[in-house]
Amino acid sequence: MAAPEEVVKRVEQLRELIHYHNYRYFTLDDPEISDAEYDQLMRELIRLEEAYPELVTPDSPTQRVGAAPLEAFKTVQHRTPMMSLSNAFDREELEAFDARVRKALGVDAVEYVAELKIDGVAVSLSYEEGRLVRGATRGDGERGEDVTQNLKTIASVPLRLLRPVTIDVRGEVYMPREAFEELNRRREAEGQPLFANPRNASAGSLRQLDPRITAERPLDIFCYGIGYLEIPSGAAPDGGAEAAGAAAGADTAGADRAGPAAGAGLGGTGAGPGPAGAGGARPATHKEALELLRELGFKVNPHWRLCRGIGEVIEYCRHWTEQRRSLPYEIDGVVVKVNRFDYQERLGVTAKSPRWAIAYKFPAEQVTTVVRDIVVNVGRTGAITPMAILDPVRVAGTTVSRATLHNEDYIRQKDIRIGDTVVIQKAGDIIPEVVRVVESQRTGAERPFEMPKACPACGGAVVRPEGEAVARCVNASCPAQLVEGIIHFASRDAMDIEGLGPALAAALVEKGLVSNVADLYSLTKEQLVQLERMGEKSASNLLAALEASKGRGLARVLYALGIRHVGEGTAAELAAHFGSMDALARASVDELTAVPDIGEKIARSIVEYFAEPRNLAVIEALKAAGVKMTEDAPPAGEGERPLEGKRFVITGTLSGMTRQEAEAAIKRLGGTTSGSVSRNTDYLVVGASPGSKLQKALDLGVPILDEEAFLKLIGAAGGEPDGGH
Repeated sequence: MAAPEEVVKRVEQLRELIHYHNYRYFTLDDPEISDAEYDQLMRELIRLEEAYPELVTPDSPTQRVGAAPLEAFKTVQHRTPMMSLSNAFDREELEAFDARVRKALGVDAVEYVAELKIDGVAVSLSYEEGRLVRGATRGDGERGEDVTQNLKTIASVPLRLLRPVTIDVRGEVYMPREAFEELNRRREAEGQPLFANPRNASAGSLRQLDPRITAERPLDIFCYGIGYLEIPSGAAPDGGAEAAGAAAGADTAGADRAGPAAGAGLGGTGAGPGPAGAGGARPATHKEALELLRELGFKVNPHWRLCRGIGEVIEYCRHWTEQRRSLPYEIDGVVVKVNRFDYQERLGVTAKSPRWAIAYKFPAEQVTTVVRDIVVNVGRTGAITPMAILDPVRVAGTTVSRATLHNEDYIRQKDIRIGDTVVIQKAGDIIPEVVRVVESQRTGAERPFEMPKACPACGGAVVRPEGEAVARCVNASCPAQLVEGIIHFASRDAMDIEGLGPALAAALVEKGLVSNVADLYSLTKEQLVQLERMGEKSASNLLAALEASKGRGLARVLYALGIRHVGEGTAAELAAHFGSMDALARASVDELTAVPDIGEKIARSIVEYFAEPRNLAVIEALKAAGVKMTEDAPPAGEGERPLEGKRFVITGTLSGMTRQEAEAAIKRLGGTTSGSVSRNTDYLVVGASPGSKLQKALDLGVPILDEEAFLKLIGAAGGEPDGGH
């Protein structure tokens, strides 16, 4: 039976009211009704849609959660690329950027827009005639993952705009600091691994295959730019027609512009579908674009500022360097953009970034605290790593109570003693490290650290091999090594067993359920539910994750086994060359060193590993459990592979992408990667602060690529994984 006309009208009226009140609450931060009144409207809409399910539409406010779990994310092509930004780290580099801009434009002064650089995950939201049709991650800048259903769960993402425009909007999904800490408290109580920082939590939440899990995570979004805009007749405020589409690739989304060579954007003269330039709504500046986004219903960060010259930009950066911790969310810098779009068009872009924008990165935050003790941790290879136990102190957004001290030599070089007052910071705003000792604070009661002679986990001998910086426990049955080995085996880049984190790994070893990694595949639900904080649902999820991990392939298994000196790249090289675990296990040192980039040190480590009967027993048990021990060759003709046979090594830090993303791009195009430079290396890719690999490449005559040349070679736009903000 069709819904009565009055019901149809009421449903539409309720949707309009709820969309409007969402705009007042999330965009304007100025609600007109109470939460109770809002809930009453939502309950009425839910009741009517349940009674007349044919009235449910994809953009209904009730559809923020409800989609079935996905088997995998689809890949989508961005209508305009999402590029990266060059970085500035001090006042001089900002002034040099301004000088380049003014010289290129031939003007004495330039207006800039300065915005907070939100530390989150970049996404693109696509709307057709005002309705959300797709949301995607940044991906490689050209293509991203379709996460529409997950983005719909974020209350501040409008499902319907206040005007029926067709638009692509760039935004940054983030998790507020307080919500992040509460999420980690819940995960700790449930025995789940903790997220390292709010950005990791945001990324992990956005990539859940089940949108219901994403809906439980407190995500939010700030929108900062437009990639494509088409305003139909009657939708502009003055009733005119407007089409400001970035047809082939230009963009006003800060770090997302492909430039005039790729097509005209909002600041250019080209247009997308429909008549161009007929109305008055087309933004001529980035300031106007931000104002338009807010008018359409998007949440825009309120702290952006129009700066009349680089001096005001520098003052803005100084202010937020000092005040960044006053915000309820994480920021890691300031994005600076030339305001006028015609100026942006004239300035254009380089291979990886626009010439009209730059990201000022905050200096590492340093604080002082006291070293109360120095303890040691035992790693999966038996490595004994000293760890400083600190008076808890807040730094770079989280409370820090521990910092790695790497090895005995590191402690001696910095003369770190128990009881010392020290300066600490987070390397890359992530890893806590001791910068220096505040010697003026010493009282004489401080005590030097001595490396233990026996392993604290098993009592086995601790040995420091000659010529090495790391001391090791030599007991192969050490339970601490087993726990760390399980954690590594289950990690994302290895077997990717979701739900198997440090707490559960320790519990499995402590209860005697697992004596090696192969035992994981013999676990039963009955055994798991007896563990603390492990319910039936969690047990079922873990067993499903274990089953799924069996098909990862030889390269992932090799890396997961934790063979010394065999990293992710080496494992892939070995898997591609030998094709099966059996063939690799039979290989001699000479056969192994015949593989490009496998030196004698790695080869001997592999031979020694397979000579150990206990290791062979684990491999046989993994086979018996159904774990795949072969590597599939790529199907013939699958995509273009212009780097086939080329071997790359990466050194230093790339500004436009992570090392993992760079290696993935190389492999996607048929190349291989290695961790060491040899005569068989075809290219060394050099980022900031390169290591000794650069000198070795120069000595061997290996071709060297800077980041810009590398991006040109792989034919990618490049860019940092979280986009422009």
